[in-house]
Amino acid sequence: MLTRRHFIATTVATSAAFALPNPVEAQEHVFDPTPQEVRIKKGFEPGEILVLPRSYYLYWVTEPRKELRYGVGVGRAGLEFTGVATIDRKREWPTWRPTQEMIERDPHLYTKFIDNDYIMPGGPGNPLGARALYLYQNGVDTYFRIHGTTQPHTIGSSISNGCIRLINEHVEDLYARVPLGTRVTVL
Repeated sequence: MLTRRHFIATTVATSAAFALPNPVEAQEHVFDPTPQEVRIKKGFEPGEILVLPRSYYLYWVTEPRKELRYGVGVGRAGLEFTGVATIDRKREWPTWRPTQEMIERDPHLYTKFIDNDYIMPGGPGNPLGARALYLYQNGVDTYFRIHGTTQPHTIGSSISNGCIRLINEHVEDLYARVPLGTRVTVL
């Protein structure tokens, strides 16, 4: 006789057997944003960045199957970036202005940017934090960034307007390691 418990156990086992492969070898169970060396599966070359938004990690591939992993915050539903890009620009203490879409979506958050050309100077109060890596596709700015944050408590969540956030100390470390032209894959 097929019981409910047997049906659920069989369904879970079957769906696990057909799940898509995870590029990370060890499954993570406890989120830890601290940078640490890890191993991932083959397929990513040294010098590449891989971002897995669902697990809130960014991987900087240092050598074959060896990576530095950083905890990140990512875009909220409908605003996230996916695909392949390159880092074509880097800035320390970048200036910032929200996009017109951000202003239209949340005018109450961006009142000081309405009907003017104000650009917030870089510094500790700037939402892009200490460093920014600008993502481009085919030489065109995507307006998505890998950057620091003034809200470190958001790391490990889907809350941004699409950018990939790191704790300021961590983005400073990544910024120093990553050259222009670095390939970034966001799955």
